[in-house]
Amino acid sequence: MAALVRSGAAFRPCARVFLATRKRQANITLVNSFRASLTTDVKCTSSLFVKKSKSVQLGTCRLFSTKQEPVQSTSPGIDKLEFQAETRMLLDIVAKSLYSDKEVFIRELISNASDALEKLRYERLSAQQAGAGASEHQAALEIKIETDKQNRTFTIQDSGIGMTKEELIQNLGTIARSGSKAFIEQMKEKSTGAQDSAIIGQFGVGFYSSFMVADKVEVFTKSANSPDAQGYKWSSDGTGTYEVQPLDSVETGTKIVLHLKMESREFSDEDSILGVIKKYSNFVGSPIYVNGTQANTIQPLWLMDPKSVTPQMHDEFYRFVGNTGDRPRFNLHYKTDAPINIRALLYFPEGKPGLFDLTREGDQGVALYSKKVLIKSKTDNILPKWLRFVKGVVDSEDIPLNLSRELLQNSALITKLRTVLTNRILRFLQEKAVKEPEQFVQFYTDYGLFLKEGIVTGQQQLDKEEISKLLRFESSTQKSGEKVTLPEYCSRMKKDQRDVYYLAAPSRALAEASPYYEAIRKKDIEVLFCYEPYDELVLMQLRQFDSKNLTSIEREMRMDRESTDVTDYGPDSLSKVSAEKLQKWMKSVLVGKAHTITVTQRLDTHPCVVTVEEMAAARHFVRTQSHQLTDEARFSLLQPRFEINPKHPIIKKLNSLADSNPKLAELVTQQLFSNAMVAAGLVEDPRTVVTNMNDLLTLALEKH
Repeated sequence: MAALVRSGAAFRPCARVFLATRKRQANITLVNSFRASLTTDVKCTSSLFVKKSKSVQLGTCRLFSTKQEPVQSTSPGIDKLEFQAETRMLLDIVAKSLYSDKEVFIRELISNASDALEKLRYERLSAQQAGAGASEHQAALEIKIETDKQNRTFTIQDSGIGMTKEELIQNLGTIARSGSKAFIEQMKEKSTGAQDSAIIGQFGVGFYSSFMVADKVEVFTKSANSPDAQGYKWSSDGTGTYEVQPLDSVETGTKIVLHLKMESREFSDEDSILGVIKKYSNFVGSPIYVNGTQANTIQPLWLMDPKSVTPQMHDEFYRFVGNTGDRPRFNLHYKTDAPINIRALLYFPEGKPGLFDLTREGDQGVALYSKKVLIKSKTDNILPKWLRFVKGVVDSEDIPLNLSRELLQNSALITKLRTVLTNRILRFLQEKAVKEPEQFVQFYTDYGLFLKEGIVTGQQQLDKEEISKLLRFESSTQKSGEKVTLPEYCSRMKKDQRDVYYLAAPSRALAEASPYYEAIRKKDIEVLFCYEPYDELVLMQLRQFDSKNLTSIEREMRMDRESTDVTDYGPDSLSKVSAEKLQKWMKSVLVGKAHTITVTQRLDTHPCVVTVEEMAAARHFVRTQSHQLTDEARFSLLQPRFEINPKHPIIKKLNSLADSNPKLAELVTQQLFSNAMVAAGLVEDPRTVVTNMNDLLTLALEKH
């Protein structure tokens, strides 16, 4: 492409092919090619131009010399100028494929009008600071829009800075050149700071979006920098030429008249225009009047001092941006200039999440603005998916307003924005948990599932641990109903304790009655109780907290060899010889089920227990995938270890039954193993154990 740009003669056939096909994919390819040739010199081969063009730079440079010879003058004072082939091609790209929605031309024109108003406001302030008095006849800084259905026209007028003839040719004759960038650079040199003026976007690309809907565009303008300035009219059909002529009846500022195409006649309807303004430009700083009625009435609260925003204002604004009828539970009013400029107002809903809030595929997200101009109403990649319940507005001056509106995905700037906002939200919630614990507990009850989702789907360990600081669990050392955090647990750990222990169970009663808890209770170690089915999956994905491993007590029991490597089982217990004989016999009965059978001394009130290598993962597997396997295949994958308590009456009686009543002993052994598998949560359907239980009861009651 760069080679074609260097040769004007070779470039023209390509332009004709492009203009003939006008396919979106070809347009995108050409845009990318122009970006790649930012510093390529364009040699002008047309006799219409007397100079080489400057460098080709999409967005900040001109594509032809500003000094042009008129093609012809049909009337005195009218200059008819012709675009270069490259300019015509880019104009076609902008007008036909740059934006996904035609209505955005209104947003672009309003942004440019606001730009002109802000420039004039700055000029007035600068003049006052320099000692010049304010004029008594200064026009109000406002934007007026008029629609005419009968004549199919859309007119937008501002009372801003206006343009001279040279500025008119330079700004409207050059794609994506507005003077905004040069204006900000000038202010930086004066040390006023770019934030002192709400410059909205760059002119050029936005202006040419008008040709998506209009077959003719007229611009009437008069510079505000001189009281004796001449007015001018600029007009073009967007094909190959444009005309510039002086006009005496032009008001200071700029008026743009769009003669709409038949298929775009809806933009001459007042209601349609009001809807677009509400969607995109409701928070533009200057008043916007549509056929005499102000259209933008809601204040941009995110730019106001947080102390000046009342709860009633928050309620109204929340209902507007969230399209909801409830009230916000919390609001986060946040601003920063490093590492990226952000002005944000985020809301946490008061009501519980609905069914559609739980799905990750819904149309959700905060509204993204750049200098009060909407870029996207629901930007799903500004915050991670697990924060999709947060509503509000994010405004960043660092996000450009032109092409980037359509190219937001996978941007390094968006990634940085998402990181900063996510960290601030987590810090905000952590502060709420300390300062307003009761309100946070209620929030956690309603939205804790989203926090856990953030841990399961997170990629970075540091991010997961930040979220995990908000988790709440009941503890074996606290009363029922009282919940603790992971930092609180770690602060109470024993000096030689390296792990954070937890146990998954449907309720506290079942947790405290669990054989696994019985085994660790002797060590006087605090255990977190997880009652939700997905809690252990969350902790398994978290893996660590503050350099401490998160370990289920079932896994700790499996890894503890001290309790299985014993020779003396103590008084009132089976002898080692009897226990080994019983183990061998039970293994023959449980062939294909129990992978190994061992003796344990960690149990007191329970006769047996089952352990597997990764209990949490095993339970998740059983719930989600084990139904696809046979019993034999399932036991082969789980490889359960069956541990028996040689002191328990059932085990001692079983030892004697193995010789005196083998059939009954087999049924008891099968039932003990099934009970242990159910207690471990490794049985998909507990009803499968009923048949064996009935056989056991029948045989046991034969003599009675």
